[in-house]
Amino acid sequence: MVLSKGEKAPEFELNDGNGNVHKLSDYQGHTIVLYFYPKDDTTGCTKEACAFRDTYQDFKDAGVDVIGVSPDTEKSHTKFSRKYDLPFTLLADPDHKTCDAYGVWGLKKFMGREYEGVYRTTFVIGPNGKIKRVFENVKPSEHVEEVLAEVSA
Repeated sequence: MVLSKGEKAPEFELNDGNGNVHKLSDYQGHTIVLYFYPKDDTTGCTKEACAFRDTYQDFKDAGVDVIGVSPDTEKSHTKFSRKYDLPFTLLADPDHKTCDAYGVWGLKKFMGREYEGVYRTTFVIGPNGKIKRVFENVKPSEHVEEVLAEVSA
């Protein structure tokens, strides 16, 4: 079950594409946008990542850190970031423990086939480590504007 507004965001410890460890506690005192996505370099995920890229300065101006999480490998994240010139951190969750902790891993259906994967979900986490807003089943190309409006308010 996806976490809700007001809940304490679960701690995580994940590597970025360079092998650097990132923990939620590293961002204490900051507002962060933690967005979960299914797979690097696929159509919807690329649209979403590029939308965050194109508005990244607006997030920085609002004092917000943007972090993407998927079950892809560190190497995959590096290629994806370089290919699309992504200025924000992508974290690898290959065993999907963080996805599980946030309630965004589960059974999905596509073209009649069932499989386990990531539900495209974004969390706005406040400086106190509590979830301020949850965006579920987001539309990759339209979603970023909603998130930016939330953190700029």
